[in-house]
Amino acid sequence: MCGGRHTDAPGGRPDRVRFVTDLEGNCVPARDARTGAARTARSRTPRGAAAPGPRNRARAADPAPTGEGLVVGTVPTGARVVGALLLLAALAGLVSAFPTYLEVDGQDLVLGGSVLGVLATLLIPLAGGAMGVLLLRGAVPKFGLAYAAVAGALALGNLLIELYRGRSSTDRPGVEVLGGRQVLTSDLHIGAGWVAGVVALSVTVLAGCVAAGVWGRTVMDDRGTLDAVRGPLAGATVLLGVGTVLCLALPAADVRDDLVLDPATGLQVVVTREGPQALLERPGLALLGGLLLAGALVLCSVTAPSLRPRLAAVGGLLAITVTVLAAGLSGLRDAVVSENLDWTLPGAGLLVAGLGFVVLTLLAWRLRRSS
Repeated sequence: MCGGRHTDAPGGRPDRVRFVTDLEGNCVPARDARTGAARTARSRTPRGAAAPGPRNRARAADPAPTGEGLVVGTVPTGARVVGALLLLAALAGLVSAFPTYLEVDGQDLVLGGSVLGVLATLLIPLAGGAMGVLLLRGAVPKFGLAYAAVAGALALGNLLIELYRGRSSTDRPGVEVLGGRQVLTSDLHIGAGWVAGVVALSVTVLAGCVAAGVWGRTVMDDRGTLDAVRGPLAGATVLLGVGTVLCLALPAADVRDDLVLDPATGLQVVVTREGPQALLERPGLALLGGLLLAGALVLCSVTAPSLRPRLAAVGGLLAITVTVLAAGLSGLRDAVVSENLDWTLPGAGLLVAGLGFVVLTLLAWRLRRSS
């Protein structure tokens, strides 16, 4: 303790502060000796930097989430059952492309008899198989469930049309285009390709029903990265869906009209030949299937963009895309393979609609980051 009397305070008054002697023998105020370490620590802190408060420390510990904030809960067993069904349907669809589809008037018809035929036949099975693998792994379950539900709704109409072709088309024989060939359905026998195709459609319908049942018990959501554009996306999807139905109402490939010379007048006249029946011109199960397919296309075009999360909307749009694109490629195959058929404007419109759905699906897929 320093015992000296210090009178360095302003006004000549003695400074009553107690002084102590430091390690070097100098007298310093006691408060400076006690808080020397604290003053040294404060002197090392930049003057412009404030001490972090509790809120700042909390923000530094918990940074803001980035990306779409996808949350996936426990995947129910039903979702994996849907994946197994989609995989089974894909295998049956792959098998249907190569064996005999139908035997009509002694002709063996094969769906995958050309490059376009293979592409049109395998497009849906390949997409369904990929979704099945994702569901079996339990990854992004609502992505695959949305695909299965929409694909099942669209497959129901096609299933009834296939049943009519294989079982009831001989009741009212008519001109049909099957496997790229123009045939008269007076004598028809089913083949292994037709059976595999019916199995694939039936299992797809079953997968869609199971997917609709487990949808509400599957937890998966995001931060709403697609909400800002759902309205315009739904409008464009509905327009394409309605356009697709209008294109399906007429044959994608039709026969050419004949020019004949009228012996009475000596003028050439156009003689219309009987061509393939349109979607809504067939009777019985085919008519019911056509109506169901048209209604499902419009309904799914409305509901698919509204599904949450964003990947569920992508899955629904993908199911519509592959269905419409496969139909457009089938019409193009019929026109290219057969010498008696011409590609019609509705057939071209069907392919354009399929490409339009491809664009919308890719746009929904790319909007993965929120602004």
